Amino acid sequence: MAKALLTAVMSAALATAAVAENEFRHVVFFKFKPEATPEQVKEIEKAFAELPKKIDSIKGYEWGTSESVEKLNDGFTHCFFVTFKDKAALEAYLPHPAHKEFGAKLKPLLEKAFVFDYTAKKD
Repeated sequence: MAKALLTAVMSAALATAAVAENEFRHVVFFKFKPEATPEQVKEIEKAFAELPKKIDSIKGYEWGTSESVEKLNDGFTHCFFVTFKDKAALEAYLPHPAHKEFGAKLKPLLEKAFVFDYTAKKD
């Protein structure tokens, strides 16, 4: 599973146009609880998409749902790919009130999360 998730992360990074050296990537995968309704999941998607408008340290944002042809996503259905200028910007994002509010909304619906953070490299 970790290999498949890492492959997805690296594929997304390589597909990103104009990768800037030393940008900090925060990649988050969500597996929702079986009882989470499609409407509740849509609310989470919308709430996450609002974070870049509320938190200045976010430089880039994209997300998508699994379309794995290999079926190695281990029940993780959503990937959120967030870019920051540097690691310090991520560290400012994590305790931000808007991020905390989002986390409180997400937590009751989330079965599991997988987070992968890294500094972008060009070579």
